[in-house]
Amino acid sequence: MAKELKQLTKRADNYSQWYNDLVTKADLAEQAPVRGCMIIKPYGFAIWEKMKEQLDKMFKLKGVQNAYFPLLIPKSFLSREAEHVKGFAKECAVVTHYRLKTDPNNPHKLIVDPEAKLEEELIVRPTSEAIIWNTYKSWIQSYRDLPILINQWANVVRWEMRTRLFLRTSEFLWQEGHTAHATRDEAIEETEKMLEVYADVVENFMAIPVIKGFKTPTERFAGADETYCIEAMMQDGKALQAGTSHFLGQNFAKAFDVKFTNREGKQEFAWATSWGVSTRLMGALIMTHSDDFGLVLPPKLAPIQVVIVPIFKGEEQLAEISVVANDIFDKLKAKGISVKYDDRTEYKPGWKFAEYELKGVPLRIAMGARDLENKTVEIARRDNLTKEVRSLENIEDYIEELLVTVQNDIYKKAETYRNEHITKVDSYEEFKKVLEEKGGFIAAHWDGTAEEEEQIKEETKATIRCIPLDAEEEQGISLITGKPSTKRVLFAKAY
Repeated sequence: MAKELKQLTKRADNYSQWYNDLVTKADLAEQAPVRGCMIIKPYGFAIWEKMKEQLDKMFKLKGVQNAYFPLLIPKSFLSREAEHVKGFAKECAVVTHYRLKTDPNNPHKLIVDPEAKLEEELIVRPTSEAIIWNTYKSWIQSYRDLPILINQWANVVRWEMRTRLFLRTSEFLWQEGHTAHATRDEAIEETEKMLEVYADVVENFMAIPVIKGFKTPTERFAGADETYCIEAMMQDGKALQAGTSHFLGQNFAKAFDVKFTNREGKQEFAWATSWGVSTRLMGALIMTHSDDFGLVLPPKLAPIQVVIVPIFKGEEQLAEISVVANDIFDKLKAKGISVKYDDRTEYKPGWKFAEYELKGVPLRIAMGARDLENKTVEIARRDNLTKEVRSLENIEDYIEELLVTVQNDIYKKAETYRNEHITKVDSYEEFKKVLEEKGGFIAAHWDGTAEEEEQIKEETKATIRCIPLDAEEEQGISLITGKPSTKRVLFAKAY
């Protein structure tokens, strides 16, 4: 008996439940036995791998090398950079002992051996600046050793109280780049370069339009002099930070005494950057494109780009259809297109259609006995749910072109929605009205103080998502204090 495909909660009824349903029912991830952690299932991991593959390729084109650093960090290391430790202290998981033993009162129970206490407590990696810059101290002596461009693919732990699969979990996967430079200008150039890499991947592969900007001092990464970010808009009008790149100045070099001899023969502290994206991108992908029927995947990230489904009665008819279907399969495969021929007999075509719709496969080719006679196939697009009948002649070329069209159309749809949800306001009353009734990004003037920023956050739950890099100079007054302002910033409620 075929397993039942349950319907999703509709977005309009309960957006949050729709998201949770989609993540689990599309076989992307599920809750782990450990509170706040997740199990990423093969289909979800296949999508993450495609993101990872593209990012890794682009990092290496920029001269970045991969390395790996320990999961466990001595607590004293984390304490050396004051702002850094303050930013992560509440989320740190701490290892205090290294051994278990059998409970003398219960041979079936294990307890922590009190005699196996660590001399120094260890922090489970929330981020790796501390241990990496302690390492760089022995790697850097001269300007000839610079720049160092290192990335690692790893997991991190930040003990979250409120979690949601992919968007916010206690343990998640990410990449973290850590670079060291001889000059301030080189470090800033690297920070901006990596922001462009993120924007490129998110826009051109994930088909998600983003706004590039930098964070306010309140929203900066702990220990950074400047944080650059890309911000995306989800279908419910909330923003999502899709990637960050940080200019760390000389803060970590000073904390870990990383000095080098410059070209003039003088001792100087190195300049630093760090940058990262995580499996949170999976959440962004889902919430930007998907609909009430399931995932909508841009072809460049779809594990299966095309699925071929035969419609048949009896084994003889299936065998006849399979000859043509396998020919199409081979031609598409030769073009580098990821294709699946689903000739399973235990599931009906309608069930298969619903399954691939749920999983977001960009194109579906259906072929029955009549198609065989007419030398045609039916092609269904997942993004706009349209169907068409096409001749088999040069079908592989048409499919190749159609995948490009689908990729572009998915981006354009998201871009249109995003642009329609950027609203300029000039008063606090208008700000609150738009936030409540429409949501999205609100472009407004801000007086530059943490006090006004915090008041708006407390009263509306909206934060300054970024100060856009391309923000136009214009005279205005801030929302609450009425102080003069020269450019608008983007506010939004966010994930």
